[in-house]
Amino acid sequence: MIDSRKNPRAASAGSILVSRLMARGVAGVVTDGGFRDSPEIGTLSIPAYHNRPSPPTNLTLHQALDLNVPIGCGDVAVFPDDVIVGDAEGVVVIPKEIADEIANEAVEMTAFEDFVTEKVLEGRTIIGLYPPTDENSLVEFKAWRTAKNR
Repeated sequence: MIDSRKNPRAASAGSILVSRLMARGVAGVVTDGGFRDSPEIGTLSIPAYHNRPSPPTNLTLHQALDLNVPIGCGDVAVFPDDVIVGDAEGVVVIPKEIADEIANEAVEMTAFEDFVTEKVLEGRTIIGLYPPTDENSLVEFKAWRTAKNR
């Protein structure tokens, strides 16, 4: 996580630095600033998230000051050991104290949404199904989940 104060006018990193981080075992890179060489970074086998591409190099706007301290990134507080989860749509920060609870809830929600998607693709209306305002939908979901072994 890189706190660039939501300022993408100068790059937080470029392909060489991100490659170096990857070679050193970093699992991913997130900044609320910009990246130079974003097309090249996009081809690397490391998840990398930024505000927008930033062609200028970082000579005066950003200074690396510290590691493993609380920061702000994209208006979110990030503390050492927080869990960072990203996909093709974005990144979330999960405080370490509630990470297991959030993970369990995410598994449950994903299973339910898989069930809903299957039913909608079969032609079912979402009324009463999503959100599940019909008790029968929840009973059907539990049976579906048991049958699918999820």
